[in-house]
Amino acid sequence: MSQELPGYAVCRVTGVEPLTPRMRRITLESDDLVGVVEVAPDQQVKLFFARDGGIPEIPPPPEDGSGVAGWYARYLAVPEDRRPWMRSYTVRALAAAAGRMTVDFVVHPDSGHGGPASRWAARAGIGDVVGVLGPAIAGYRMPSDEPVRLLVGDETALPAIGAILETLPAGMCAVAVVEVSGPAEEQTLASAAGVDVHWVHRGTGVLLEAVREVRLPDGPVFAWVAGEASAVRAVRRHLVDERGIDRGAVAFTGYWRRELTQDDAPTEQDVADATEQAHG
Repeated sequence: MSQELPGYAVCRVTGVEPLTPRMRRITLESDDLVGVVEVAPDQQVKLFFARDGGIPEIPPPPEDGSGVAGWYARYLAVPEDRRPWMRSYTVRALAAAAGRMTVDFVVHPDSGHGGPASRWAARAGIGDVVGVLGPAIAGYRMPSDEPVRLLVGDETALPAIGAILETLPAGMCAVAVVEVSGPAEEQTLASAAGVDVHWVHRGTGVLLEAVREVRLPDGPVFAWVAGEASAVRAVRRHLVDERGIDRGAVAFTGYWRRELTQDDAPTEQDVADATEQAHG
């Protein structure tokens, strides 16, 4: 059975807020977002950026019932000079009744690095346009009875970590381990739950070592891990093999890959990860 294509909206920027030197919060609004259903705390959207800076055009849903796969084939068939860039991002906040969505972007000020989404976000202003497809479920999977939440990731995972923490009720325990470039990138994370946040500053293996050292509250653990793909795999192996957490209680998503972009083909390990995620 083909997966149904989510709704598409052309959104305009109505707010730009610098959160840290490397993170910008951008508010998007569209009548087409009114009534959009939230699907998960770490829900994701596909964002489309026109190469000429105008309104991105994407193919309409196929009429042959081929769903997402059929639509994606049509998207790839658009000549490259006209095909908008497409990138996946986490929804930081969604106000469906108002047709408003908030997305946090990692930017690379004055470095010349970063992909089309980062470059767009770095110079975005009120009235700029972006296409939005979704939201769709990412990797969270609703936990069952585990009283402890462990959230692990880098700055690309921060929007999802913040959104997840805001859903947790009072009386629940949570531990967050977040890798950022330095002290200036640390953010305030709000939650009704009891939360212990560990900020670690970037370096080879730092995130894994920080997770190894962290003390978890008593009780079964549901873990959510996202960020750079190889770091996510290493943390997941530690949680399953060394901590003894059941594989089914570890949700994991590789948001980005070192030395590769979202335009590059998936590696064998990427395919294996996706297969395991799909089977929960």
